[in-house]
Amino acid sequence: MKAVIQRVSEASVKIDGIVKGQINRGLLVLLGVGHQDTLEDVEWLGKKIIKLRIFGDGEDKMNLSLQDIAGEVLLISQFTLHASTKKGNRPAFTEAAPPAIAIPLYEAMIEWLEQELPKRLQTGSFGADMKVALINDGPVTIVIDTQNKN
Repeated sequence: MKAVIQRVSEASVKIDGIVKGQINRGLLVLLGVGHQDTLEDVEWLGKKIIKLRIFGDGEDKMNLSLQDIAGEVLLISQFTLHASTKKGNRPAFTEAAPPAIAIPLYEAMIEWLEQELPKRLQTGSFGADMKVALINDGPVTIVIDTQNKN
Protein backbone atom coordinates (compact mmCIF):
# COMPACT_ATOMS: atom_id res chain seq x y z
CA MET A 1 0.00 0.00 0.00
CA LYS A 2 1.13 3.48 -0.73
CA ALA A 3 -0.20 6.40 1.26
CA VAL A 4 0.22 10.11 0.86
CA ILE A 5 -0.59 11.60 4.26
CA GLN A 6 -1.22 15.32 4.51
CA ARG A 7 -1.68 17.24 7.74
CA VAL A 8 -4.70 19.44 7.16
CA SER A 9 -6.68 22.12 8.93
CA GLU A 10 -9.64 21.03 6.82
CA ALA A 11 -10.39 18.72 3.88
CA SER A 12 -13.40 17.50 1.96
CA VAL A 13 -14.38 15.25 -0.91
CA LYS A 14 -17.26 15.77 -3.32
CA ILE A 15 -18.83 13.25 -5.67
CA ASP A 16 -21.19 14.63 -8.33
CA GLY A 17 -21.16 17.98 -6.54
CA ILE A 18 -22.30 16.51 -3.21
CA VAL A 19 -20.02 16.48 -0.15
CA LYS A 20 -19.32 12.83 0.70
CA GLY A 21 -16.78 13.42 3.49
CA GLN A 22 -15.47 16.42 5.36
CA ILE A 23 -13.03 16.87 8.25
CA ASN A 24 -11.43 19.61 10.25
CA ARG A 25 -7.99 19.28 11.86
CA GLY A 26 -6.42 15.94 11.04
CA LEU A 27 -5.08 13.92 8.13
CA LEU A 28 -6.07 13.52 4.51
CA VAL A 29 -4.88 10.06 3.49
CA LEU A 30 -4.68 9.13 -0.19
CA LEU A 31 -4.42 5.33 -0.32
CA GLY A 32 -3.26 3.20 -3.23
CA VAL A 33 -3.48 -0.59 -3.06
CA GLY A 34 -0.98 -2.72 -4.95
CA HIS A 35 -0.90 -6.38 -6.02
CA GLN A 36 1.31 -7.49 -3.12
CA ASP A 37 -0.69 -5.82 -0.35
CA THR A 38 -2.32 -7.83 2.43
CA LEU A 39 -4.34 -7.40 5.62
CA GLU A 40 -1.00 -7.23 7.45
CA ASP A 41 -0.23 -4.06 5.46
CA VAL A 42 -3.59 -2.59 6.51
CA GLU A 43 -2.78 -2.94 10.20
CA TRP A 44 0.84 -1.79 9.84
CA LEU A 45 -0.14 1.30 7.86
CA GLY A 46 -3.15 2.01 10.07
CA LYS A 47 -0.88 2.13 13.11
CA LYS A 48 1.52 4.46 11.31
CA ILE A 49 -1.32 6.79 10.33
CA ILE A 50 -2.70 7.21 13.84
CA LYS A 51 0.69 7.31 15.58
CA LEU A 52 2.67 9.61 13.26
CA ARG A 53 3.90 12.47 15.41
CA ILE A 54 3.39 15.32 12.97
CA PHE A 55 1.20 17.73 14.95
CA GLY A 56 2.66 20.61 16.93
CA ASP A 57 2.93 20.53 20.70
CA GLY A 58 2.99 23.54 23.04
CA GLU A 59 6.44 24.46 21.74
CA ASP A 60 5.32 24.02 18.11
CA LYS A 61 7.48 20.92 17.67
CA MET A 62 6.07 17.93 15.79
CA ASN A 63 5.56 15.70 18.81
CA LEU A 64 1.84 14.91 18.80
CA SER A 65 -0.04 12.20 16.94
CA LEU A 66 -3.54 12.10 15.52
CA GLN A 67 -4.59 10.24 18.67
CA ASP A 68 -3.04 12.92 20.89
CA ILE A 69 -5.01 15.74 19.27
CA ALA A 70 -8.24 13.74 18.71
CA GLY A 71 -7.86 14.55 15.01
CA GLU A 72 -9.95 13.31 12.12
CA VAL A 73 -9.10 11.33 8.98
CA LEU A 74 -10.40 11.66 5.44
CA LEU A 75 -9.47 8.44 3.60
CA ILE A 76 -9.54 8.52 -0.20
CA SER A 77 -8.73 5.60 -2.52
CA GLN A 78 -6.24 6.58 -5.22
CA PHE A 79 -4.90 3.89 -7.54
CA THR A 80 -2.78 6.47 -9.38
CA LEU A 81 -0.25 6.34 -6.53
CA HIS A 82 0.97 3.18 -8.24
CA ALA A 83 1.65 4.95 -11.54
CA SER A 84 4.77 3.98 -13.42
CA THR A 85 6.30 6.73 -15.54
CA LYS A 86 9.43 4.90 -16.64
CA LYS A 87 8.46 4.74 -20.31
CA GLY A 88 6.97 7.55 -22.33
CA ASN A 89 4.64 10.21 -21.03
CA ARG A 90 1.51 8.21 -20.34
CA PRO A 91 1.53 6.60 -16.87
CA ALA A 92 0.98 2.86 -16.59
CA PHE A 93 -1.04 1.53 -13.66
CA THR A 94 -0.12 -2.15 -13.85
CA GLU A 95 1.17 -2.13 -10.25
CA ALA A 96 -2.22 -1.02 -8.91
CA ALA A 97 -4.33 -3.90 -7.63
CA PRO A 98 -7.53 -4.66 -9.55
CA PRO A 99 -10.82 -3.85 -7.76
CA ALA A 100 -11.29 -7.49 -6.66
CA ILE A 101 -8.16 -7.11 -4.50
CA ALA A 102 -8.18 -3.37 -3.81
CA ILE A 103 -11.77 -2.92 -2.62
CA PRO A 104 -11.59 -5.47 0.23
CA LEU A 105 -8.28 -3.99 1.44
CA TYR A 106 -9.59 -0.41 1.21
CA GLU A 107 -12.68 -1.50 3.16
CA ALA A 108 -10.44 -3.27 5.70
CA MET A 109 -8.55 0.00 6.22
CA ILE A 110 -11.85 1.80 6.76
CA GLU A 111 -12.89 -0.79 9.36
CA TRP A 112 -9.51 -0.68 11.09
CA LEU A 113 -9.51 3.12 11.32
CA GLU A 114 -13.15 3.22 12.45
CA GLN A 115 -12.25 0.98 15.39
CA GLU A 116 -9.35 3.22 16.38
CA LEU A 117 -11.02 6.58 15.64
CA PRO A 118 -14.71 6.26 16.49
CA LYS A 119 -16.75 8.93 14.69
CA ARG A 120 -13.61 10.64 13.38
CA LEU A 121 -13.27 8.94 9.97
CA GLN A 122 -14.70 10.15 6.68
CA THR A 123 -14.17 8.53 3.27
CA GLY A 124 -14.61 8.94 -0.42
CA SER A 125 -16.05 6.18 -2.62
CA PHE A 126 -13.80 3.61 -4.24
CA GLY A 127 -13.61 4.13 -8.00
CA ALA A 128 -15.67 7.32 -8.04
CA ASP A 129 -14.66 10.53 -9.79
CA MET A 130 -13.93 12.60 -6.68
CA LYS A 131 -13.07 16.25 -6.15
CA VAL A 132 -10.82 16.63 -3.13
CA ALA A 133 -10.21 19.98 -1.45
CA LEU A 134 -7.80 20.62 1.40
CA ILE A 135 -5.84 23.15 3.31
CA ASN A 136 -2.47 21.52 3.92
CA ASP A 137 -1.26 22.70 7.32
CA GLY A 138 2.45 23.42 7.25
CA PRO A 139 2.62 22.13 4.57
CA VAL A 140 3.27 18.67 5.97
CA THR A 141 3.11 15.72 3.57
CA ILE A 142 4.43 12.23 4.31
CA VAL A 143 4.66 9.34 1.84
CA ILE A 144 4.61 5.76 3.15
CA ASP A 145 4.97 2.53 1.16
CA THR A 146 4.24 -0.68 3.06
CA GLN A 147 6.55 -2.56 0.71
CA ASN A 148 9.44 -0.60 2.29
CA LYS A 149 8.73 -1.51 5.95
CA ASN A 150 12.20 -2.81 6.72
